[in-house]
Amino acid sequence: MANVDFYCLPTIIGSMPHTDAKKACALVNRFLKDIPAWPQLPRRSFLENMYVQYSEGFPGAVVTADRIYIDTAKDYARALEDLYLAYLENQADKYPVGRDKAAGLYAFLETDNISPLAVKGHVTGPISWGMTVTDENKRPILYHETLGDAVPKLLKLKAAWQEKELKKRCDKTIIFVDEPYMASFGSSVAAGALSRPEKIIEMLDDVFSGISGYKGIHCCGNTDWSILMKTKLDILNFDAYDYAGSLALYPEDVKRFISRGGCVAWGIVPNQPGPVTKESVASLKDRLEEAMAPFTRNGLSIKEIARHSLITPCCSLASLDEEGSAQALKLLAELAGAMRKKYR
Repeated sequence: MANVDFYCLPTIIGSMPHTDAKKACALVNRFLKDIPAWPQLPRRSFLENMYVQYSEGFPGAVVTADRIYIDTAKDYARALEDLYLAYLENQADKYPVGRDKAAGLYAFLETDNISPLAVKGHVTGPISWGMTVTDENKRPILYHETLGDAVPKLLKLKAAWQEKELKKRCDKTIIFVDEPYMASFGSSVAAGALSRPEKIIEMLDDVFSGISGYKGIHCCGNTDWSILMKTKLDILNFDAYDYAGSLALYPEDVKRFISRGGCVAWGIVPNQPGPVTKESVASLKDRLEEAMAPFTRNGLSIKEIARHSLITPCCSLASLDEEGSAQALKLLAELAGAMRKKYR
C-alpha cells in the first residue's frame, strides 16, 4: 500500500441530484479542485441506477424501464466465456460503461480547465451488486452457482476501464467500491456469501485487482469494519455523521490500517435537507474531532489521524435538491479548509 497523506482533503461519494451532466460537473469542479469526482445522475435516467450502470456485458442481463434482472433461462454460455477470457487477459476495453449509463463520467472527462491532485471514480461493489440484482425468479444472482462467481469479474473490468479513462484527466486516481449492502452483514437477511468473511474479502480483492491507483470502499451504514480492513483497500469511507461510534469499536484494526498507510474518509457532512441547513463549519468540525478522538487513546495523535484522512458527505448527495447539494459541497470544502489549517 502506498502511503496515503491527504490531510483532510474533500471529495464526494458520487451521486448528485442533477439531470444536466455539465451543470453537475461544474459544481464539483468549483468546490473540489483537488479531488473532483465524476457525478452519477440517477434522476437523469434509470440507466444511471448504480446497479444498471455497471450491468452491460453481464451474461443474461435484461434491463427494462424500471427493472434489471438476469435471465438464467437464456443461453449465456458464450457471453460467460467472453467475460472470463477478458478477465483473464485484462481486456477491460471490452467492458466499458456506455455514455447513456454515465453522462456525468463523459462530461467529467471532457473537462480540462483544472489540474487536480487526483480524480475519483466509483464502481458498485460485488456484494451489493450480486445481492441486489436478481434472476428472473427474484433470487440474488450472487447465490447462482455459476453466475455468482462472474459478478466480481465483471466489476473488476468495469473498474479497470474506468480508471484507464480517468487517467486521461490525472495520473493519480481513486476508485471507491460502493458496498451499501455490507450494512446487512451479520443481520438476519445475510446469508450465503454475505455471512462468510473470507468470501467477502476474496470478492472485494478480486475487484481491487483491476485498480492500480488508490482503492477505496464506501459503506454508508454500520458493518464489521475489521473485515473490510483485511482487504487490499487504501481508503475506508464511512458515515461518520450518523455512525461515528461504529468505527470506534475497532481501534486496533484502525491503528494497524493507518500504520500501514491507510486512510479513513470521514463522511461527516450530512446529506438530508434539514441537517444540511442546520449544520455549520464549526459544528461539523466539532463533530469530526469528536469522531476522531477515540483513536487518540490508542497511540495515534489527532494530527496523524488528520494526515491520513479525507472528508466526504456521509453518502450520496442525490437525496438533496440542486441547491442543497451546493450547500453540502460548500460546507464540505470549508470544513476541509478549517481542518487543514489546524492540523496540516
